[in-house]
Amino acid sequence: MGPTDAAGEGLAVSEGPGSRGETNHPLAPFASSTYRMFWAASLFSNVGTWVHEIGAGWLMSTLDGSPLMVSAVRTATALPMVLLAIPAGALSDRIDRRKMLMVVQCWLIISAGALALLTWSDRITPTGLLLLTILMGVGAVMHVPTWQASIPEIVDRQHLTQAIALGSVSFNLARSVGPAVGGLLIVAVGLWAPFAVNAISFAFVLLAVFLWRRTRQTPKPSDGFFASMTAGLKMVAAPGEMRRTLVRVAMFVLPASSLWGLLPLIVRQQLAWDAKGYGYLVGAIGLGAVLAAVWLPRLRVRLGADRTIVMAMLGYAAGLAMLAASTSKPLALIAATVLGTGWMAVLTTLNANAQFALPDAMRARGMACYLSAFATAMAVGSIVWGRVAADQSPAFALGLAAGGLALLAIPAGGRVGT
Repeated sequence: MGPTDAAGEGLAVSEGPGSRGETNHPLAPFASSTYRMFWAASLFSNVGTWVHEIGAGWLMSTLDGSPLMVSAVRTATALPMVLLAIPAGALSDRIDRRKMLMVVQCWLIISAGALALLTWSDRITPTGLLLLTILMGVGAVMHVPTWQASIPEIVDRQHLTQAIALGSVSFNLARSVGPAVGGLLIVAVGLWAPFAVNAISFAFVLLAVFLWRRTRQTPKPSDGFFASMTAGLKMVAAPGEMRRTLVRVAMFVLPASSLWGLLPLIVRQQLAWDAKGYGYLVGAIGLGAVLAAVWLPRLRVRLGADRTIVMAMLGYAAGLAMLAASTSKPLALIAATVLGTGWMAVLTTLNANAQFALPDAMRARGMACYLSAFATAMAVGSIVWGRVAADQSPAFALGLAAGGLALLAIPAGGRVGT
């Protein structure tokens, strides 16, 4: 629950108009001290997010190891995004984003700190874990559209692609390191430690936002709050690239979410690993995503966005099938790396499509709709695959999801939703 979500969406910052001519260089945004400050804060917070993810999944599997309850952690994370993303986006387009970000970070620090304290004192229950996860999800849904909507204030349009890529690198570097750190913390310190680390990580974002001095403002809507929400919904519902992107997000995330809901059970039951091994496996997913960030620009130039999405979805389906069939830890690590590559390639491409399709005045509402589509698909998918795993097995659920994703890959890469 850091400044980026499970989609790998990143922060983009630069000095503003009139920057020097290195705008096509992938590291050009690092010339800005503002960018460096926000990128570093984002990296710390993303590490905290993945440390927290490991802790929450492992804690629930300890408190209640049923597939439905373990999957419910992911559902509780996504539920606030499903219900509140669009109102949050409309609010973000209307108020001072800097102040909103500061308030939200305080909310997240308190929520994560409470979870750490309850776990440390051995007073946490499955219901308490889910409720605190929902509270943190409320903070995240207020944060992410505001964070995304701030991009036009601090980055030139010609920097957008590089900035999204660098944000994704931050997210996935954290995913490479954070899960292993989380597993080590659980073993060496205790189950409360990941949540304490996450609370501390939000303080870095709070400091960066406090030091940020806004130099550019976007115009505020002149219509009312509910009229603003309606306008945003009408925009994304109209035929065009944004509607197409939302449909493709749902087509990918519905089957792909099976991995995140069931991975703790695969680790415990099928691979017989402890929390440290769980951290290594999720770290391998992050490593695959970082590798994808290296070759994705070249692949998109060669294949185009649509074919890139098809190839990445098929690769993700192959990784799911490999993980479902594997009892070998080395093979599972290879499958996890493939899964990270596919996840990053699909969602980074779709995120860039959404960013370029949105006008500045509607950006927060448009990205809120994007996040809502993502979270809805994640929540529904977690429920569906948790039920399938409860009735059959986690491995069966992953295999079924792999088959469904392979069938959806071709239509998702075509002109859907237009």
